[in-house]
Amino acid sequence: MSAEVTSAAPEDTTPEARPAGGEGGGAQPYGLPGKPLARGPFLFGLVGGLGVLTAIAIAQMVIASLSVIILVVVAMFLAVGLNPAVEALQRRGLGRRGAISIVFAGVIVAFALFGLAVVPPVSKQLAEFVAAVPGYVTELGNHPTLRRLDADYQILPKLASFVTGTLGPSLASGVVGAGLVVLDGVFTTVTLLVLMLYFLGSLHTIKEYLLKLVPASRRERTGAISEEILAGIGGYVAGNVLISVIAGVLSWIFLSIMGVKYALALALVVALTDLIPLVGATLGAVLVTGVALLQSVPAGIACAVFFIVYQQVENYLIYPRVMKRSVDVTPAVTVIAALFGGALLGIVGALLAIPVAAAIALIIREIVLPRQAQT
Repeated sequence: MSAEVTSAAPEDTTPEARPAGGEGGGAQPYGLPGKPLARGPFLFGLVGGLGVLTAIAIAQMVIASLSVIILVVVAMFLAVGLNPAVEALQRRGLGRRGAISIVFAGVIVAFALFGLAVVPPVSKQLAEFVAAVPGYVTELGNHPTLRRLDADYQILPKLASFVTGTLGPSLASGVVGAGLVVLDGVFTTVTLLVLMLYFLGSLHTIKEYLLKLVPASRRERTGAISEEILAGIGGYVAGNVLISVIAGVLSWIFLSIMGVKYALALALVVALTDLIPLVGATLGAVLVTGVALLQSVPAGIACAVFFIVYQQVENYLIYPRVMKRSVDVTPAVTVIAALFGGALLGIVGALLAIPVAAAIALIIREIVLPRQAQT
């Protein structure tokens, strides 16, 4: 008796096994149950649509915060570029905090010198122009041709009404807008310096944290490649700054010899624009030559000749010697990378494009090519 009870199969109490007609059994009038809703096409489409909406929202967030992302990337780029100078001071016996303080103070002094060299000449020229405007108006009023035209067509009253009614408010709003642009530039510069100081102080911590995300079996090789990339970026920034300093110093000496006004400010403009790949040196040369040409035709011609000769010396002598140990990128790749970077992110993209291209070339040389050789 017990054996029969033991061998009996347990009753299946699942919904699929129970008859649809109640306790007494019977056929199921509506057929067998279908698949759960979680596996149906409606929920699949709903989840897919939510995924698309999430991707669009993330893309809009990235676009809206693109300026902040660029600011953070530039701050990190500058911190990596200044890190070799910090490590050089550390090798001389200074602590890292002291070395960072000295380097950061040098950056602040450079910004301050640039402002002191550029702002006073611009302010002076603007004040001189405003003071000379009444004299220009008086000379125009005393001109016989203009007086005759004014008698026939009332030009001066119409000009006065235009200045007071249209041009004045436009200039006022333009001045307010220019002031807001200046304040925004000052705020952006201060934010950039603070972020750069933070990244420079915690660079080793950031590197160690990111390496922990790599599997332990590949951590050593990844660390070596990342150190090589960071060293290349630091060398590129240091070399680019050195080339710009050489261009600025030589330009200042030449402009001082030629007697061009505001030689120091114009030399700083040359040094700043020389940081921009491809077109920076030409842009600075054109600006300075134009200013010198307004002061004196012989000085403008001399400046044009000087910058043409110097750019050849920089391109074929200074740049290769300074950069030969920094970034291992062929000239064609350098030009293409700068063009793509400039098209994507403007001047910032052009500045970042060359070290990024060098990093990609290193990864291809150390990882991709060995794997292709093994297959």
